[in-house]
Amino acid sequence: MKVACSFIAAGITLWALPGGGMEMTDSLPGTAVREVKEETGLDVEITGLVGTYTDARHVIAYSDGEVRRQFNICFTARTVGDRIAISDESTELRFVQPEEIDQLSMHHTQRLRIRHFLEHREQPYLG
Repeated sequence: MKVACSFIAAGITLWALPGGGMEMTDSLPGTAVREVKEETGLDVEITGLVGTYTDARHVIAYSDGEVRRQFNICFTARTVGDRIAISDESTELRFVQPEEIDQLSMHHTQRLRIRHFLEHREQPYLG
């Protein structure tokens, strides 16, 4: 486990892995590299795939009427730069050890991705 970053959701601070939306000109790995850089200041190189995560019950309805179903593709990466920096998307950043994860307040879907990473699975999770 390399980095967890915090974000504000519904007035509650939760820890999360860096992530975000894909732009039309991005590749999937390129999105991960860009989002990590934007949220943490770190340059990373994608090294593998933890898994894909979907849940038909996870529907996001915006006030403008737009409705989306969220999905996640979780990659592994190694840092190729060491300049960690807080952005407007993060209030605190830090490297954490696996035994610290249970003490962090985070959504259960984030814990699932981290658990799958720590299990060193031979195949990516497909769900």
